[in-house]
Amino acid sequence: MAVTATTGVLNPLLGKLSTLLGEEYKKLTGVKKQASFLKDELGAMKALLNTMELMDNLHPSAKNWRDHIREMSFDMENCIDDFIHDIEGARAKKGFVRKMAQRLRRLGRRHQIANRIEELKVLAVEANARRERYKIDECINSSNSTAVLVDPRISAIYKEAAGLVGIDGPREELVSLLMGSQKKLKVVSIVGFGGLGKTTLAKQVYDEIGGQFTCKAIFSVSQRPDVKRLLSGLQLKLGMGDSSHVYEVQDIIDRLREHLKHKRYLIIVDDLWDQSAWNTIRCAFPDNANGSRVMVTTRLDDVAATACLSDRACIHSMKPLEEQDSRRLFFSRVFGPENVCPPQFKEISAQILKKCGGLPLAIISVASLLASHEASPLTEWESIKNSLGAKSATKPTLQEMRGILNLSYMHLPVHLRPCFLYLGMYPEDRETERNDLVRQWIAEGFVCSSHGADLVDVAKSYFNELVNRSMIQLVRTSHGEVLSCRVHDMMLDLILSKSTEDNFLSIAYNYEDMARLHSCKYKVRRLSLQSSVGGATSETLATSMSQVRSYARFQESQYTPPLSKFKYLRVLTFEFPPNWETTVDLTAIVRLFLLRYLKVWAISAVIALPAEIQGLVHLQTLDLRCKETQSFPSDISCLANLFHLRLPLCIVLPEGIKKMKSIRTLRCWDMSKSSLEDIKGLGELTNLKELYLSTHFNKCLTLEQEDALVSSIGMLRDLKCLALDWERGCSDPDSQLDSLHDPPPRLEELYLLDWEFKRVPKWIGELYCLRILNLHVLHLSNDEVRVLGELPSLVGVRIKVSDVSQDKVVVGIGLFPVLEHFLFESDKDVNVYLSFEARAAPKLQKLTLQFSWREWRGVTPAGMECLPCLQHIVVWLNSTSIKSDKNLENVRADLECAFKSAASLHPRHPSVSVY
Repeated sequence: MAVTATTGVLNPLLGKLSTLLGEEYKKLTGVKKQASFLKDELGAMKALLNTMELMDNLHPSAKNWRDHIREMSFDMENCIDDFIHDIEGARAKKGFVRKMAQRLRRLGRRHQIANRIEELKVLAVEANARRERYKIDECINSSNSTAVLVDPRISAIYKEAAGLVGIDGPREELVSLLMGSQKKLKVVSIVGFGGLGKTTLAKQVYDEIGGQFTCKAIFSVSQRPDVKRLLSGLQLKLGMGDSSHVYEVQDIIDRLREHLKHKRYLIIVDDLWDQSAWNTIRCAFPDNANGSRVMVTTRLDDVAATACLSDRACIHSMKPLEEQDSRRLFFSRVFGPENVCPPQFKEISAQILKKCGGLPLAIISVASLLASHEASPLTEWESIKNSLGAKSATKPTLQEMRGILNLSYMHLPVHLRPCFLYLGMYPEDRETERNDLVRQWIAEGFVCSSHGADLVDVAKSYFNELVNRSMIQLVRTSHGEVLSCRVHDMMLDLILSKSTEDNFLSIAYNYEDMARLHSCKYKVRRLSLQSSVGGATSETLATSMSQVRSYARFQESQYTPPLSKFKYLRVLTFEFPPNWETTVDLTAIVRLFLLRYLKVWAISAVIALPAEIQGLVHLQTLDLRCKETQSFPSDISCLANLFHLRLPLCIVLPEGIKKMKSIRTLRCWDMSKSSLEDIKGLGELTNLKELYLSTHFNKCLTLEQEDALVSSIGMLRDLKCLALDWERGCSDPDSQLDSLHDPPPRLEELYLLDWEFKRVPKWIGELYCLRILNLHVLHLSNDEVRVLGELPSLVGVRIKVSDVSQDKVVVGIGLFPVLEHFLFESDKDVNVYLSFEARAAPKLQKLTLQFSWREWRGVTPAGMECLPCLQHIVVWLNSTSIKSDKNLENVRADLECAFKSAASLHPRHPSVSVY
């Protein structure tokens, strides 16, 4: 039974009370009596609380009662967890003296817990006596237990915004402004109210003109900028590599200026709030008279003017959508690509759109709400329209927008609310991985499985539903699957407001915030430290954090309460900037007996781990991304409930890994030193779904290790994703992988780009579920292209061919029926050897070609005009030159001209980008 946002852990608490009433605890009569009474009392409250969960405007007395029950449920669950932990710990002990001591202590502890439950029960009974005073309307049960896929229209809204939200005119205006003949550095600002689509517009311009610049990047600033971190991140985006030795902002600026000095660059500075931050960031952009450009998006007129040096001609003011564009955006989301509104909905659609005031974010939010209810009756539309407020939003205001977003929240099913609010744990403008969220939701108890459904699949459905409802914005996608998301800052405001109201989570930006949390009415249940929280460690302050269940620490926070204080912690996340060298002391996690999720992302850091970890019997996820560890638990293979394991660099497969039967996801970066026995043990992990293996410092496996690994892979019948990341030339003696007899039949993703085969292995043709393939071969024949092209599920292919001098590659009629992206790579000119026949790859949208620029022979692949759905052509020119090469620039210009000429012959006129 899942945790909810406003009633806390009442549902799981009822489940644990039922456990105490079970056969296993039948001898604990005193506790059983209390548990039975409490279960009945709380069960009687549950229906009323479920009704209140769906109400936005509660009477203050009713809200106080509900909040009291919520906080009490947390305290009661803690009591029961302590009790069960004591009992289970005593059962694990041996020896008569120790048993007697444990028994006496347990009796006293049991009496203490029973007294505490009695106190809490009295409070609940007293509060419950008042509930008859409240008249609460019944609500519709909005539970949904079926799997949810990402609505394909969502990608269209974000990716094809130019055609949906009236952005054509503003985009062309900005392109004209940026691409003038002026050689000196030019800064252009886009200014407007939140939710108008400033970032969408900037990204459209960036995509259209980005190919004309030698380097480009987009980065977000946000309201609380850490300029050092931002500029360090910009270095990575510009491909400048590791800068961990750089500690001062001035040093980073100097490196950026040197890198950009001779380049024509395009930079987008998104969501700029502060003039002083811009004054520092601006120093990193040299005026090199190469026609470089910078775009700034901001809500503030004075910031826009400062960025453009008060040149009003360089400021583009965003305006609400015109009525026609508002209708197009609304109808496309509600009624699909047909864009046709049934007659009975025309009048009410106009009234709803009037209240949205032309704001794309508001329109998408309301449209997504309506689209989430199939065949919504007119009465439901009326209800939503009436909920938008009495005033029309012809002049948008923050209050109007918040009302619209709050409506979207109130129409979320109860089970999605805590998942949505949990996004508030992450900093503003942060890209958040779907897999991280899914595992954290499960660890927190937000995900409830019915009919035996897999919890991970259910949680992914929750995530997809939030995407479909436009509560979160997709960032990275892969062939219809959303891999990461971001929260619009106005949505984040809503999240933090709701979280404060329901005591769901707390954010601290500095030490004063920590002190404020200590004096709050309610205990802190989830804590996120962001930015630089400093100050001396206070024992009182640390003790006040003892009820925290999720703890996340971001950036270079200098303060953290001792981990030993977080007795009831379920989720622990540490994320540091990539260049921050520190030691993360995690030795105290052995005391966190309820810990289920642990992630440390500190690429330049050292992690200190306990010598033993088997006491963490509930641990589900262990994700360690760090430079090295001071020690590593020798008994990790004893964790019977561990599902997801990412090992740090330099850590081999755990000894006795074959015992870890629950493992679903495994990443190991140092296979070369793993023992032969443990490599063979991989074959016994029958629940394994995803396997990522690599070798440290480009080492390779011995033939004996390799053969053992291939044998193990053949035994993993439920494997869905396999990645082997180390170089193996085809000149090496053949291994079993070349002729794998019985590959995992359910494989959906296969990444073997560094493992060179002489030819396409025949067994790949048996993978009928395969969706994504990365493959490296010496030769590629048309027969082998046919083998790959007949795979029915293949949507993404990247194939590298070392020698294309012998065979021409022809993609024939009927091959690759559902392929969407094809990347063909070689050191030679792939354009000479690649061609397409009519009716081949009928759904191909993106064609990427990668080769050495010195090899180009002045042609483009034959038959591109036969690809009916082709939208994008991308060309990557391999070059070892660090500095600008005049010959390279000439080839780039000629190549771009040739491909644009070929694209002009295509009915869809696909875009062309050359890098």
